[in-house]
Amino acid sequence: MPKDYYEILGVSKDASDAEIKKAFHRNARQLHPDVNKEADAEERFKELNEAYDVISDPNKRAQYDRFGTVNGNGAGGYQYVDFSDLFGGGFGMGDLFSSFFGGAAQGRAAIRKEGRDMGVGLRITLEEVATGAKKEIVYDRLAPCETCGGSGVGPGGQTVECTSCHGSGRVISIQRTFLGDMQTQSTCPDCGGTGHTIDLPCPDCEGQGRLPDRQRITIEIPKGIRDGQQLRLSGYGEAGMHGAVAGDLIVTVRVDAHSVFKRDGDNLHMRYHISITQASLGATLYADGILPDEKVEVVIPAGCQNEQMVRVRGKGLPHFRRETRGDLYAHIDVLVPKNLTKRQQELLEELAAEFGDEVNGKRSTMQRIKDALS
Repeated sequence: MPKDYYEILGVSKDASDAEIKKAFHRNARQLHPDVNKEADAEERFKELNEAYDVISDPNKRAQYDRFGTVNGNGAGGYQYVDFSDLFGGGFGMGDLFSSFFGGAAQGRAAIRKEGRDMGVGLRITLEEVATGAKKEIVYDRLAPCETCGGSGVGPGGQTVECTSCHGSGRVISIQRTFLGDMQTQSTCPDCGGTGHTIDLPCPDCEGQGRLPDRQRITIEIPKGIRDGQQLRLSGYGEAGMHGAVAGDLIVTVRVDAHSVFKRDGDNLHMRYHISITQASLGATLYADGILPDEKVEVVIPAGCQNEQMVRVRGKGLPHFRRETRGDLYAHIDVLVPKNLTKRQQELLEELAAEFGDEVNGKRSTMQRIKDALS
């Protein structure tokens, strides 16, 4: 039977986006294996994440409401991205919750308040390189808590000086040894080195000021972007704790191979087929360009040779963030006809005689019978 994602999240079918997000955060904190030690906690957490992935996306939710199921990647109508963070490899919602719970514990090590940079990989077509594009991407990150505005302070609460370290973030301990008293300094275990605590933490983010969440943003891909080039979006990486500076999102663009054009910088190369008469006499022909509905004029010079390269200026890809374009190079393939009519055979034999070429001009008995029947 199809899974009831609304029942898994614990919301009604007409629940708002805010209600869905709140239910997900509440259930995720209860089911995460770092907190819940029941045997099926991990499986239920994965199921919860799957339900949130569908119900939080308007297109996937509409498809699920109508058909009771959702197709694979791309069913939601957004660009699929290969997610990996730049500070430690592949990383999903479960890992974000582990990071969240680790931060909430405020252990002995100093807590990093600033958010870390994150990265996604985005695939685009060569046509999108030529025209530019807007792409919606989806990724998981620690985002600012909407309840407390990222401060981590709950209703009626405030930030106070840590009573253990008196605001220094460090504590001094003295250990008696046979050599005498040894004094050591370490990170304050109560405030994690921040020097302050919150007397009434936000009940949703547990005082961190951030929560694991799924983000959807639309980014603009500029014309002429190169394969492997990176775009940096300031503040869209991991949110900082207690309103500290967020990290950046780094988008690595990968360009898919094209069936017709091969890219060389901002120039394009293509194979172009012409007949022996067009190669001999020259011709002005037209080919489809890289832009939508673009027709490129390809001028074939008289006497054009096989594998000769014809250059068409200004019909390649746009230069990055400029209006000018590279060039298009047509690599000529001269096609020799295989099935000749009687008249075509005669004309070529006359041409061969004119050039003084030795050819097999006599037609076989079967060829003559075919000519007579035609």
